[in-house]
Amino acid sequence: MTKENTANRLIASNKTARLNYDIGDIYEAGMVLSGTEVKALRAGKANLKDSYAVVKDDEVFLREMHISHYDHGNRSNHEPLRPRKLLLHKREIRKLYGQSREKGLALVPLKLYFKNGKVKVEIAIGKGKKNYDRREDIKKREERRDLARDFKSKLIKV
Repeated sequence: MTKENTANRLIASNKTARLNYDIGDIYEAGMVLSGTEVKALRAGKANLKDSYAVVKDDEVFLREMHISHYDHGNRSNHEPLRPRKLLLHKREIRKLYGQSREKGLALVPLKLYFKNGKVKVEIAIGKGKKNYDRREDIKKREERRDLARDFKSKLIKV
């Protein structure tokens, strides 16, 4: 096995998820994909921005995840926005189903990556933030950045 095969290689991440949601439990799930989808993912052609997961009939599906067409694919190329089945244990699915039914909670994908040659997705239980919560987070982040900048400038002067 090559070193690239054993290491986790990030394909895409959902940068707005942590901004818009308070993240709770995180689960790692496999995905059911077609051949051209895997080849497109190896080329890094995925977008998790508006995607979400739903539990339907004891199965979990990832919806609105965009995987672009594979450049060298033929007429059997995949549909970019099709729902994709996630592979989880039954107890995890039951837990996700119970938590997703609570008001204000959603199943949000955080990142998509290769692990030992398989495509994995991290999904989390997220509680939607209000606008004032987001502003508070931005304010705290800027304060930390200013403190780090001041500290770094003092170290350089000494």
